[in-house]
Amino acid sequence: MTTTVVRPADLETTLPATLFRFATAGSVDDGKSTLVGRLLHDSKAILADQLEAVARTSADRGFGGADAADGAGGARRIDLALLTDGLRAEREQGITIDVAYRYFATDRRSFILADCPGHVQYTKNTVTGASTADAVVVLIDARKGVLEQTRRHLSVLQLLRVAHVVVAVNKIDLVEFSEDVFRGIEADVQQLGRDLGLGTGDTTDLLVVPVSALDGDNVVERSDRTPWYTGPALLEILETLPAADELESHLESFRFPVQLVLRPQGALAPEAVAAGLDPEAFRDYRAYAGQITEGAVRVGDRVSILTPGQAPRITTVAAIDFAGAALEEAAAPQSVALRLADEADVARGDTIAAAGTVTEPTADLYASLCWLSPKPLREGAKVLVKHGSRTVQALIRNVTGKLDLASFRLAAASALELNDIGEAQLRLAAPLPLENYRHHRRTGAFLVIDPQDGNTLAAGLVRDHPGDHEDERYSI
Repeated sequence: MTTTVVRPADLETTLPATLFRFATAGSVDDGKSTLVGRLLHDSKAILADQLEAVARTSADRGFGGADAADGAGGARRIDLALLTDGLRAEREQGITIDVAYRYFATDRRSFILADCPGHVQYTKNTVTGASTADAVVVLIDARKGVLEQTRRHLSVLQLLRVAHVVVAVNKIDLVEFSEDVFRGIEADVQQLGRDLGLGTGDTTDLLVVPVSALDGDNVVERSDRTPWYTGPALLEILETLPAADELESHLESFRFPVQLVLRPQGALAPEAVAAGLDPEAFRDYRAYAGQITEGAVRVGDRVSILTPGQAPRITTVAAIDFAGAALEEAAAPQSVALRLADEADVARGDTIAAAGTVTEPTADLYASLCWLSPKPLREGAKVLVKHGSRTVQALIRNVTGKLDLASFRLAAASALELNDIGEAQLRLAAPLPLENYRHHRRTGAFLVIDPQDGNTLAAGLVRDHPGDHEDERYSI
């Protein structure tokens, strides 16, 4: 398998007019929070009073505490990591513990940013932050190069099929802006990409950028201290990358998990009546609300209603309602209400999908698991599986192996421990419309939940089942 490494110079210059979600990942002390702080500061996304508070805290901690109005020099003398590390324990230890979400915008795009922790014990937080991201920025300390945690994070991103992976070689100033050091790390990243299959396919890419989060080199503006790097700055890359929905909308068939049945029967809220809506017009109204997870739908399209334990029922989309207006077409990730041509028993947990594009629901689940709990996974354990808006009981039939981070091969294993990435077979109490995560990023994902305390045990990705249906050694 070959790896396609997309150079920054190859990026499209056409700006997608969409919201862009990205996350940061990397090992401990690679400078993730400082990089995020630099992005926020240099893109003018920090309020003056917040910046003054951070400056005071920096001064109290002996960091310098220069006035933020000093510009780039002043920004260097405040602890930019404090802009995201808000927990007391984070500030005391100088580490990130929980995922910190920040919202900011430039004159070209709006962003939702998830700053994820780097410690091994917080890998589950990285999985959480990356699961909905259009891109993930993985930081590497230029002095240390690729570490085990880097390999773990890249393995997770490959499993999650993140559309864009940007590797930021940080602290390039501490190696005297050495091109040789950067090229060596870049070559290691390329080799990792080839080993993992990361960066392959039509909807993924892998980029490597030298940065100094503390000084701001190649973060928002291109730096003249790295003349050997001719690509764009990190923010320029994030402003021009297409969102995952744009890349995949034409590749995926329509999928719509039902979250709520709308049946007002003429009983409208007083504010709706005051706005001019006629209660009588809604006496026979029936619609199914939810978020389109994949593809697009048009009025008149033939769709299948998927209810566990029942054969698919075919009908037609009669209308699409959105915020009080009627649409002719809707696409992921819009939240809409669908009206169907035929009256049918549809409930929360059912799925409406493009007719002729779904496989038969199955109770046999073969999956990749990112184990997130200190409780180990054992064969024969009873768990809950949450797929879309439906939760069913399940049984761990067997663990088929776990990923060796040194060789990226599946090693034999009978259990999964905290932060392990492995594969397992599960038996569900009720069949679900399972689809391979490789082709259906949203409907191919699920959660494994502890039935005793409700805590999340693992993030799961559906794989093609090997066809073993006859082994029913356990009963639920």
